[in-house]
Amino acid sequence: MKPTPRKAMRLALGAVGLLVGIYGAVLLLTRQDPRQWLEVAIWFGVGVLAHDVVLSGLLIGVCLLGGRFLPPPWRAPATIALVVWGTLTVATVPVLTRAGARADNATLLDRPYAATWWAMTGIVVVLVAVAGLVRSRRSHEEG
Repeated sequence: MKPTPRKAMRLALGAVGLLVGIYGAVLLLTRQDPRQWLEVAIWFGVGVLAHDVVLSGLLIGVCLLGGRFLPPPWRAPATIALVVWGTLTVATVPVLTRAGARADNATLLDRPYAATWWAMTGIVVVLVAVAGLVRSRRSHEEG
């Protein structure tokens, strides 16, 4: 039986992910000092716990709470926006807090990172508003 295009895409993406993981493991084992493997394992474990317990727990809680107050057409766009905005914010925390900036090198962190973050936040809000309005209009036309 021939796999559907969706299944084939999932298999292809899974294979690529597996190969990238194997490549990363090979690099870790061949280029990392063996005395640091424990530190890497701890860092990896704490990262997984921080993501799976803290961030995902907060996200699920906020989405469940928002689901009680938002109309159904707005729930999916708001959830997607929360995930995108949260990822954007977590990824930009180092530059927003200027971590790594040095007085002796003015070229480090010399961009308007806060303005960029605000612009991206605005784009996310506008896209949620458009998606919510489109979905709301469609639900009124169908109902």
